[in-house]
Amino acid sequence: MNKFSIALAGACLMAAPAFAGGHATGDAAAGEEAFSQCQTCHVVVNDEGETLAGRNARTGPNLYNLFGRAAGTVEGFRYSPSIVEAGEAGLVWDEEQFVAYVQDPTGYLREYLDNNRARGKMSYKVREEADAVNLWAYLVSLSPES
Repeated sequence: MNKFSIALAGACLMAAPAFAGGHATGDAAAGEEAFSQCQTCHVVVNDEGETLAGRNARTGPNLYNLFGRAAGTVEGFRYSPSIVEAGEAGLVWDEEQFVAYVQDPTGYLREYLDNNRARGKMSYKVREEADAVNLWAYLVSLSPES
C-alpha cells in the first residue's frame, strides 16, 4: 500500500461513525438521557404498538421512524398549520433539519416558510446543539433501519 491508500483508509475509518446508524452523527446513549426532557410530550411507539421510549405522552407526535418522514404527517396528530405547510413545501426530517428545528421550533418555521406569523405547537427548545444531535442519534437508533 502506498501512503495515499493508507491515508484514504484512515480517513474512511474516521468518517464511518458519521455515516453509521441511519445518518446520525451523535451519541445515541447521550440522546437517550436527553430524551427524558422530550418524553413529557413525545413518545416513540413502533408499528406493532410497542412503546420504545417515553411514557405514552400525546401532546407531541410519535417520533418513531422520523428519518426521511415529511414534517407534519403523523396520522391522527393535530399539527399546527405551519408545520403541515412546511411538510407540504418539502420539509423532510434529517439530522440537519431536526437539529435546527428543536433548537428554535417557531424561529425555524418562520425562516423555512419565510413567514413571520408561522408558529409551531412545540414551545420547548433544546438549548445545546450537541444535545439535539444526540437526540437525533437516539431517535434514529429506535427506527427499523438502524
